[in-house]
Amino acid sequence: MIILGVDPGSHATGYGVIRTSPVARMLAGGVIRTNARAPLADRLLTIHDALVEVIAGHDPEAMVVEDLFNARNPRSALVLGHARGVILLAGARAGLPVHEYAPRDIKKAVTGNGGAAKEQVRFMVMRLLGLREEPPLDQSDALAAALAYAGRSRRFPDRNQGLA
Repeated sequence: MIILGVDPGSHATGYGVIRTSPVARMLAGGVIRTNARAPLADRLLTIHDALVEVIAGHDPEAMVVEDLFNARNPRSALVLGHARGVILLAGARAGLPVHEYAPRDIKKAVTGNGGAAKEQVRFMVMRLLGLREEPPLDQSDALAAALAYAGRSRRFPDRNQGLA
């Protein structure tokens, strides 16, 4: 199965594409960066268009998006909600089943600890996917989301059964 994971952000949106068999491997990943000085509508268009390209290039069977967390700044939460909206739209338009997981659930699935630090998540993502180089944190969070879905859907190789 090919799964696209997305870690939403209005300035940096991480994405990661994994194939779950015969062993889990990363097919693609990166960070979609927007111009912080650009109007919100332009940043949202950049995110949407880049994800449409990723979807077209890798033909995933499912999309997993990190859900909103409780932000202290209401404006930040609102802007993040807009970014999530265009991400969900890209997946829905492509006909993908879109799944949303809370950050705590993703961390728990990958590390066993819902309060794990981003660096701990990245370490486990690298180990589970056999990566030799550290991906950016936004990308590793997106890969973790894809791995969490793979574990929950039981489409994950036996060597990684620790994922819940």
